[in-house]
Amino acid sequence: MDNETAASLANFMPIALMILIFYFLLYRPQKKAQKEREEMLGSLKVGSRVITIGGIYGTIISLTDEIVILKIADNVEIEIARGSISSVAPNEGK
Repeated sequence: MDNETAASLANFMPIALMILIFYFLLYRPQKKAQKEREEMLGSLKVGSRVITIGGIYGTIISLTDEIVILKIADNVEIEIARGSISSVAPNEGK
């Protein structure tokens, strides 16, 4: 390997290192979180207690691929997009 090849390789190393850092610190964790969210949304079922992105607690009474109907109080039901569910809440209390 001559000096010119070694110099061009040395110039490329910081860029390769930055790409690796971005992959392990940004891209990979984001993909993992996205996969977990998709699994959570796919596992929803009638009777699950959930929290919406807006902070509303409710119990699922009906769901389709796109729409979820939540019971948030006696005689109060709302229709929301399935993607607006933030997490599954524990079934403790009301």
